[in-house]
Amino acid sequence: MNYYARPVARLIDEMGKLPGIGPKTAQRLAFYLLNAPADTALGLARAIKEARASIRYCTVCGNYTDEDPCFICRDERRGRDVLCVVEHPRDVVAMEKTRSFGGLYHVLHGAISPMDGIGPEQLNIRGLLKRLEGRDVCEVILATNPNVEGDATALYLAGLLKPLVPRVTRIAHGLPVGADLEYADEVTLGKSLEGRQEMK
Repeated sequence: MNYYARPVARLIDEMGKLPGIGPKTAQRLAFYLLNAPADTALGLARAIKEARASIRYCTVCGNYTDEDPCFICRDERRGRDVLCVVEHPRDVVAMEKTRSFGGLYHVLHGAISPMDGIGPEQLNIRGLLKRLEGRDVCEVILATNPNVEGDATALYLAGLLKPLVPRVTRIAHGLPVGADLEYADEVTLGKSLEGRQEMK
């Protein structure tokens, strides 16, 4: 039996599709938006609509951007000889918060996971190899998550990249195994970056 008017039930259902939002939180958020001033709810709706309409992938690194190339790729102060490979755009933000890295990024948009039907061909690996052609990149840092999928991706990439780049490193496992970069604190992530090691 449905206890809500149809629009309210739909709002709760849509809120419940967000990651980490259970039924009770979805209901709480829905009722908050219904009771909030109209500008609050409409502002959220406009922000979502604007982000969906204007955000795309940077054609250079694959990060989210509203201008192409993104502001990181355009920044002339950043080192061009070191490339940090991450799984998702949110990982770029996590790395930037450490203030320990001044090079460029490459976003894979996932990790190798045969159980989920994700192989190397589903990732932004071709773009990575293309970026390395004719460039003086002296190091590629593999900053994939320290879990089974991240490790498999790092090993696969290390095999591909070693003939192309003088140094291929992996961030140190100062992070707990099974953790995601976006949830790591800046100090731990910074230490992991500093303690990276050569891939063997």
